[in-house]
Amino acid sequence: MAKTATKKDQTIAEKLDSLYALQVIDSEIDRIKTVRGELPLEVQDLEDEVTGLDNRIEKMQEELKEMETEVSDRKNSNKDAVEAIKKYKKQQENVRNNREYDSISKEIEFQELEIQLNEKKSKESNFKITSKAEILEAAIEKKKLRSEDLATKKAELDEIIAETQAKEEKLTKKSNTAIKKLDPRLGKAYARLRASAKNGLAVVQVDRNACGGCFNKIPIQRQIDIQAKKKVIVCEHCGRVLVPGESED
Repeated sequence: MAKTATKKDQTIAEKLDSLYALQVIDSEIDRIKTVRGELPLEVQDLEDEVTGLDNRIEKMQEELKEMETEVSDRKNSNKDAVEAIKKYKKQQENVRNNREYDSISKEIEFQELEIQLNEKKSKESNFKITSKAEILEAAIEKKKLRSEDLATKKAELDEIIAETQAKEEKLTKKSNTAIKKLDPRLGKAYARLRASAKNGLAVVQVDRNACGGCFNKIPIQRQIDIQAKKKVIVCEHCGRVLVPGESED
């Protein structure tokens, strides 16, 4: 039985083969994530918006409650003022002198002014309540629509995840196993290239005499070296690791 080559024992050709095999696995994982597209971000944005609307609605409901309580308090204050005026007017009927009469008259005048002030403030509060109630109603309707959108998007995302999750988990395990078998320095370089490349391609094949990542032409002598697989060669333009194309390998 042939002994498996260790990281040290691997030839450059074997290292390049392992690198490209890892890239194939990771590219398939990327493809699965692309199928999900922007859905996870859309779901997150909608969840954040619905939460924000919930907080806004709760705050407005509290403000409305406070304003309604204020109007109610002013109404009760006016009732007390009316009763006080009745009492003072009855007292005026039994005054003994002008000074007592004037004193009671001032109390009546004060209560009348209090009623006017309460009515003015209540009118202002009622206007604010009407405006706030309209804004609250619009926010509740907006939340309802956003919640419906969220439910739809979540259902779409759950369906896609259900279809792809098992495959993605299997591929992720394969990727983790494959990268552990690589020389650590090579593994770090691969991860760095993957992170910097827009399409996640760190290792590409030579395709029609050009780099399979940036599509720049590769000199003939360099192509021969790539095909020989005796050293790791990177693209002079994009820095990706180059391996022979299928027809060249």
